[in-house]
Amino acid sequence: MKNIQKIALITAVLLGLGGCAGMSAKDQNTAVGAGVGAVAGAVLTGGSAVGTVGGAAVGGFIGNQIEKK
Repeated sequence: MKNIQKIALITAVLLGLGGCAGMSAKDQNTAVGAGVGAVAGAVLTGGSAVGTVGGAAVGGFIGNQIEKK
């Protein structure tokens, strides 16, 4: 993936997270996990759409399961 694509993806994720103010902690964890997973999936697979979506799904699931104690 080209640097400009990485920057655009990261910027979109960060802007999307700005809407998390009214969400519950579990919903915020899910959204953050999905965003991080999407970026990781895209980087690891060279920008593959399947890798990006798969990373988002796995990251969202992991984020949903995290609970603060």
